[in-house]
Amino acid sequence: MINYKDLDGTENFAKLKAARPFDIKRKLNAKRIDGATIKEAGSLVYNYGAMPVDDETIDVLQALADEQQLIEKYKALLGGEVMNTGEKRLVLHQLTRGRALDGLKVVADGVEKGEFYENELRKIKDFSEKVRNGQIKGSTGKEIKTVVQIGIGGSDLGPRALCYALNLIGEKDGCTKKLEARFISNVDPDDACAVLQGLDLESTLFILVSKSGTTQETLANRDLVFKVMEKSGIKGLVPQKHVVAVTSNTSPLANNPDILAVFFMDDYIGGRYSATSPVGGVILSLTYGFDVFRQILDGAHAEDKAALEKDIRKNGTLMDAMIGVYLRNVLGYPYTAVLPYSQSLHRMPAHFQQLDMESNGKHVNRFGKVLDYQTGPVIFGEPGTNGQHSFYQLLHQGTDIVPMQFIGFREKEGNLDAENGGSTSQTKLKANLVAQIVAFACGRDNAENPNKAFEGSRPSSVLVADRLTPFALGSILAHFENKVMFQGFVWNINSFDQEGVQLGKILAKKVLAGCEGDENLMAYSKLLGIDF
Repeated sequence: MINYKDLDGTENFAKLKAARPFDIKRKLNAKRIDGATIKEAGSLVYNYGAMPVDDETIDVLQALADEQQLIEKYKALLGGEVMNTGEKRLVLHQLTRGRALDGLKVVADGVEKGEFYENELRKIKDFSEKVRNGQIKGSTGKEIKTVVQIGIGGSDLGPRALCYALNLIGEKDGCTKKLEARFISNVDPDDACAVLQGLDLESTLFILVSKSGTTQETLANRDLVFKVMEKSGIKGLVPQKHVVAVTSNTSPLANNPDILAVFFMDDYIGGRYSATSPVGGVILSLTYGFDVFRQILDGAHAEDKAALEKDIRKNGTLMDAMIGVYLRNVLGYPYTAVLPYSQSLHRMPAHFQQLDMESNGKHVNRFGKVLDYQTGPVIFGEPGTNGQHSFYQLLHQGTDIVPMQFIGFREKEGNLDAENGGSTSQTKLKANLVAQIVAFACGRDNAENPNKAFEGSRPSSVLVADRLTPFALGSILAHFENKVMFQGFVWNINSFDQEGVQLGKILAKKVLAGCEGDENLMAYSKLLGIDF
């Protein structure tokens, strides 16, 4: 039987608060680093050597994970129990990449969901191959060369991050042809203007992504795009024949005979968890080929299965999540920096920011009771080495300690590199990552000049893979998704709704309706020059 307890109501939280932090500044050594590596899916490994936890603390983290039944709750989620209590919904994003629990079928709304998602994959494969081989063309007969996704939040950040991550992919990873991918998300018309500038509308396919079919920003951008196409004066250009939709089968977009194709997601896939659904699958399959998207799914699926391991010392995702709880609720660190040493992952911190902060930025438990402890941290980040010349100053010498999560690769992805000063650019990149981990952990004393002193004891972990393949990308994505899930279970919160985005939407509609007598809305509307 599964029980749901607040963190401060558990027996092992009191024990965790009594645990002494591991002194990474004085005790970090090669044996510690080597012994702190956990193998995950494929070549991916998680290393927590520079985190302030010793064997005694890890034992308590294991006991807390067991007491909060994290693996049992994960299995319940996979099995189709209602884990999104706020919206009374199942949570099935892992099922979009395969059955993590072999043979288990999940039925909802009279439909077996595994088969439903597999059918959508077949539709994506068929459609994307026909576009890529020229069977499906634009309305004037031109082959499609550019794909533009119109969506916001989870309909943009995850797919965009994955598309950018694979920009250097080639034939060795199954990509024989590339289409250009662009994204319009912000309702700011300048966003669409910049994306549409110089675009050959005749060879462009637009993907409209809205689960409800009513998202204000997305529909506004759709109408803007249609207006541009209608005013282009291009003979034979039919806007609707350049549009596909990703939506639910109950939305207004679901039965539109004028558009090229419709791909379905459902209410059991949250936006920020939807990159492995048609939300990400359509644009990734069109841009790089369905086989590449399949590899992403396979990497995520392998990581989902690895996360079922109950032993925290053999489950990198569980270890990562539990150490994060220790950092947040015992050591009191309110921030986490995600720092990929890969320019290809430059949008991943933004995606992980939404994933974590929209999921675990909650002040009540899953039953609506206000909590007396902290939940999700503030997430931010940029790629190395750019960040080193920016906010790392605060990370090294600021008054707040900010835990860090690095991501690195042993090999480069692109076909360019250069030797300078006895080492290649890729070696320099890895050297900087190694140096930062050790510098943050060990610091440097300087009694003569305190301005040059580094306190050290700044905790970090690192995810490492051989190369940024589609499989590795899927594994990294699932690692972070499952980390967030485990932490939500520990905090006894619902990580799968997002009421925090609703109030602003309601008030924005009120402004557009003339403020309805709200003097505060009216005053700020006048300041911004809104005419009524």
